[in-house]
Amino acid sequence: MNTFVQIALVCLAVGMFIHGFWKGRVKNSGHRHGGIGHKHGGSILSVDYFAYASGLRQWNASFKVIFAVLCLLLCIILDNIYVSVMVILMMGYLTVVVGGLPFHHYISMMLIPILFLLFGSAAIAIGFSLEPAGQYHVGIFHLFYIYCSNASLLRAAGLILKALGAVSALYMMTLTTPLGELISVLRKAHIPKVLVELMNMIYRYIFIMMDTHSRMKNSAESRLGYVDFKTSCYSFGQVASNLLIVSLKRGNDYYNALESRCYDGELRFLEEEKPARGRQIILAAVFVILLFALWALTSRTIL
Repeated sequence: MNTFVQIALVCLAVGMFIHGFWKGRVKNSGHRHGGIGHKHGGSILSVDYFAYASGLRQWNASFKVIFAVLCLLLCIILDNIYVSVMVILMMGYLTVVVGGLPFHHYISMMLIPILFLLFGSAAIAIGFSLEPAGQYHVGIFHLFYIYCSNASLLRAAGLILKALGAVSALYMMTLTTPLGELISVLRKAHIPKVLVELMNMIYRYIFIMMDTHSRMKNSAESRLGYVDFKTSCYSFGQVASNLLIVSLKRGNDYYNALESRCYDGELRFLEEEKPARGRQIILAAVFVILLFALWALTSRTIL
């Protein structure tokens, strides 16, 4: 049964890739200019820009949030490798193929959690012993052995895929839903107003710092501030020492701009009516049922 599931997942991945490649060729042949690959804010690729330019932006925000959170919870609760792979494939398909996010941008964003998970899971997959142990072991100076087993490797792979499935679900939500719509969903869920406002302010301030750093780095590069290692270290120190001060000043300017527009402690966004379509709800329900079916068919064999 596991072999059949593996073949089905491989065929699904190949089909998604072919459909994405074909859709990309059709889109490029139709128009050569514009597109979601635009760089926003100099060298900074803004998550907001991707969300506003996404093909999934017209979907109901509450539906996307519920679907993403449900997939995240299923990845964690079911704790099944095949379920995690299925969620990764579907979330990537929705974000890249349907949403229109360039594949290399998506991979560059996924590399950060992937590298973190690889280093973190090494402690689970690898053990130390004074005697040879496990299916695979290497002696270190005849003092101790580094070993791993098929069970530890499978456990580490399951942890990595489960975390990547959860991350891909969150990426689908954030890269296709503008912040204003996410805040609206949180308000409908009766999240305390203070938490919502803090989330919005912190999120905006992160991009202020990133934009400030980009401008300062570009200024240093234009003055040959990174021409050699010694100069690079000096320029890095100067940029780091001034970053917080300049960012605080720019943040204060943004707050003054809010107050000049009658800011009373609550940010209000213009909300567009986007009713959830029956077809989307049905497909989401079918996908969730498919995840439970995968879990039921493969959990006994994995355990």
